[in-house]
Amino acid sequence: VQLQASGGGLVQTGGSLRLSCAVSGRTVSNYGMGWFRQAPGKERDIVAAISWSGDVTYYADSVKGRFTISRDNAKNTVYLQMDSLKPEDTAVYYCALDGDNDYALMPRRQKYEYDYWGQGTLVTVSS
Repeated sequence: VQLQASGGGLVQTGGSLRLSCAVSGRTVSNYGMGWFRQAPGKERDIVAAISWSGDVTYYADSVKGRFTISRDNAKNTVYLQMDSLKPEDTAVYYCALDGDNDYALMPRRQKYEYDYWGQGTLVTVSS
């Protein structure tokens, strides 16, 4: 199973980016997925998560109202739309697949609950 994250880059404060995570080697339509981020010297924390159906989402308080997670099961891809970006959003962003919890009603929030990880994509927000 491979997760390929893309879409990171350098953006000014207030700008937008859209991250994509394409999954190969596994059909993801039955499983929850999440986006995490890790800033230098800090822990990897949850940003957003989405249930297998897309009906249930979770957001960290720090991004609520600014970020939107979505998925396209036909394309085996999950997205993270990031608007109104702030310098504190600067981090490496990782997508993850909860591969052993099919049809779960609620997406998981803890990094240890995710089985497969992408390589990360760097988002830098300049002030």
